[in-house]
Amino acid sequence: MRIISGQARGKQLASVQGIEIRPTSDRVREALFSSLTSRLGSFDGMEVLDLFAGTGALGLEALSRGAAHGCFVDSGRQAQKLIHTNSAHCAMAQRCQLIALPVERALDKLRGKFDLIFLDPPYRKGLVDTTITKISQLDLLKPHGLICAEEDKATEVQQVLGRYQRIDLKTYGSTALHLFAHTSNKETP
Repeated sequence: MRIISGQARGKQLASVQGIEIRPTSDRVREALFSSLTSRLGSFDGMEVLDLFAGTGALGLEALSRGAAHGCFVDSGRQAQKLIHTNSAHCAMAQRCQLIALPVERALDKLRGKFDLIFLDPPYRKGLVDTTITKISQLDLLKPHGLICAEEDKATEVQQVLGRYQRIDLKTYGSTALHLFAHTSNKETP
C-alpha cells in the first residue's frame, strides 16, 4: 500500500490485515481519487476528516495532494499506531490530528466543518447510514463538501441521509463507494 500522488507520492504505508483493519486497496483508492479530482479539481487548502481511519491512507492521500489539515478518528490502538507511523513517514504529522475515540463520541467533540469526509467503517454493520445521519445532525460538512463512504456492495445504503443525497455510486469487486453531497448541491449520478 502506497501514496498514489502528490508530495508523498510512492511512499509505502505501514499496514496490517486483520479483523479490525481493512485498508482500502490501492486500486480502489486510485479510482476514488481520480473521481474526486474530476469533481473537485484541487485539494489545496481543504479540511479533511477520515473516520474509521485504519491506516490513515485516505486522509493521507488527500494531504499529499494539497489538503491543509487532516483529522483522523479511530478507537483501535493498532490503527492509532499506524496513523502515527504513516503520517510521520510521509512527513505530514504536523498537519494531522488523531482523535482516539469511537467515531460516535468523536463526532460530538468536533468543531468546525470539513470539505471532504471519508468514512470506511467495518462492513455490514449499518455504520454508513448512522454515521452520515449523525454528520448531518451536527452539520459537519461545508456547503460544497463531499462525503465518501465505503461499504460492502451487498449492503444497502440509503440514497438520502439527513441533509445529504448520494450523487454517485461505483463498485469495485465487493467494494461500493458512495459519494454524498448536500441535497441542495445534488448532481445527476
